[in-house]
Amino acid sequence: MRSDVIRTQRDLVQELRQKGFTCTQATVSRDIADMGLEKLSEGRYALSEDLYLQRMVVDFVLGVESVGNQVVINTEASTAPGIGSAIDAAGLTDVIGTIAGYNTVLVICRNTEAAESVAEHICRIRGE
Repeated sequence: MRSDVIRTQRDLVQELRQKGFTCTQATVSRDIADMGLEKLSEGRYALSEDLYLQRMVVDFVLGVESVGNQVVINTEASTAPGIGSAIDAAGLTDVIGTIAGYNTVLVICRNTEAAESVAEHICRIRGE
């Protein structure tokens, strides 16, 4: 669901039901804050850790390249640890883990396709 665009509570209820969860719109409405969802200005819901990743990527990532099952992310000086932490917190299913230096983050992915998907996701966040 993390990659799905959820714009309304009704959309969220439908997605949850498709995933096998029983819920009502009233329940979802009451529990949105507990789920860590925030409504963005463009009208979609996002998890707070995804917003953190978005801010970090937009503000500090200079370049992204997929190499085999790894993604190399070049960052502004001294921001790599924060970006690595944001990637870890986002819980991306294709990511096994990160290693961060001073201005580079190495993202280890499950396979080549996963690395390409993660690199594309980071590039989309950057607006590329």
